[in-house]
Amino acid sequence: MADFDEYPPNLSVKDALVVRQEAASDHAVVPYTGDDLSRPRLGPANPYKDEAEQAMLKRKNVLTGYASETFISEHTFRAKHRAVERGGGPEREFLTSRQAKEQAAKLRGTRESKGSATVADGDGAYVGPWAKYKRVEFEEVEVDEAELGSDEEYEIVEEDEEDEVVPSGTVVQAPAGSLARRKEVEALGEETTTFHAESQYDYLGRTYMHVPQDLDVSLQKEVGSVTNYIPKKLLHTWKFHTKPVTSLQLFPRSSHLGLSGGADGTIKIWDVYRSRELLRTFSGHSKAITDLSFNADGTKFLSGGFDRWIKLWDTETGQCVNRFNPGKTPHVIKFNPSVDQGHEFLAGLSDNRILQYDSRAGSEVVQEYDHHLNAINTIEFVDENRRFMTTSDDRSLRVWEYGIPVEIKTISEPDMFALTKSTQHPSGKYVLYQCSDNSIVAYSAASDKFRQNRKKSWRGHNTAGSAIGLTCSPDGQFVVSGDTAGYVCFWDFKTCKMYHKIQADSSGGSVNCVAWSEQETSKVFTAGAKGEIKMWD
Repeated sequence: MADFDEYPPNLSVKDALVVRQEAASDHAVVPYTGDDLSRPRLGPANPYKDEAEQAMLKRKNVLTGYASETFISEHTFRAKHRAVERGGGPEREFLTSRQAKEQAAKLRGTRESKGSATVADGDGAYVGPWAKYKRVEFEEVEVDEAELGSDEEYEIVEEDEEDEVVPSGTVVQAPAGSLARRKEVEALGEETTTFHAESQYDYLGRTYMHVPQDLDVSLQKEVGSVTNYIPKKLLHTWKFHTKPVTSLQLFPRSSHLGLSGGADGTIKIWDVYRSRELLRTFSGHSKAITDLSFNADGTKFLSGGFDRWIKLWDTETGQCVNRFNPGKTPHVIKFNPSVDQGHEFLAGLSDNRILQYDSRAGSEVVQEYDHHLNAINTIEFVDENRRFMTTSDDRSLRVWEYGIPVEIKTISEPDMFALTKSTQHPSGKYVLYQCSDNSIVAYSAASDKFRQNRKKSWRGHNTAGSAIGLTCSPDGQFVVSGDTAGYVCFWDFKTCKMYHKIQADSSGGSVNCVAWSEQETSKVFTAGAKGEIKMWD
């Protein structure tokens, strides 16, 4: 054992003891534990990897062992890929280096001569690296006639027979099988409608599009002219859909009709006031409905589905007026609310595009907006319909000039969550968004001031992982939202305080859609996963 005199004079006694303990530990006996004995070491240790990383190599991260990530250059990858292709694929064994050389030499032997550099033209002219390969002549194989069956015979083809040439302009009939398949596909996409009420016209020849005027309440008032209150009790329940309701709309301004779309692929329009019966069913989508949108006067509406179709329907007759095939799933569709451009609409797709269509000009795309990086969730027209705001799963909010595919502002903060649903405040100053962090946030929609209002945030409900709808009361006093636990929550818009919470679904299913009547003081409609539409007052 070394004395303390062997250490430098400026080293303290405490430090010398530490050095002595480290030197003794280097010569310590390896503990014979189960973990060390079951972990043999072969070869020298990797000086560039620590012991913890070496131990990690023993853990399997795939079924057959441990796989680590590596990086190779494009040139190396191409060289190895060509070597595999030359050597063989899964159906052949790989060639050895000697066999590969012999095969390459055999291939070079089939090449024509490079020629002489002194000959410019003719036989033996110099071709250099552009020498061609000799064609391989295939030997004719004689077929034994005895191999044919008694009911078989050879097909005799004359040598001077030429291929049949179809003259230009000749109409060639499609095969019978493909024609039948085409008719089958067309039959699957055929749109139908069914009228369920007793009579399509009243005693004056008016349809259900006519706003009733013999009720206790006037349905032709200015929207937002009456004070709204929170509903307290359930008035009526509609059960039209066999699967969850995915979209809910009320007739513009009068709210005397309700329009709902479900996961069963059907769209229903029903009466709110008189008989409260189902009026008409629109069938044409083969998969669940994603969104519905009335035009400004309610005479037509759009429907989008997971079958990647957008269809324009006549509200009164149920006829499908036009079809649009964007190629991807339309998550949100929105008619332009302006009077002069009310025939145009926007569709937000699952592949980060926003397409603009003109319902009068067929099914061609008028404009395309494609700066988002993920699926589109919401579209809201702002600034007197001259601009519109969109949100996406890429956790950003973008503002666009309508008709110009260039964004004028992008909001993408590190702490932002995906904004899944939206509604516009009746004042037109704010757009409210359902945020994935179980809150509702507000963004200013004023001209050139598109930013979040940090003072306004409505919390107390659970919406994470679901696209839960929200709305505002027509007078702008209350904010309403569904909940994944089956509740409907009411907040005060100014103070952001939660006033009331109604359990709309006792089974705990999510409430996906909410709508507030534009003419009644406290009439709210809810729909959700149970497939029921409920009216509260």
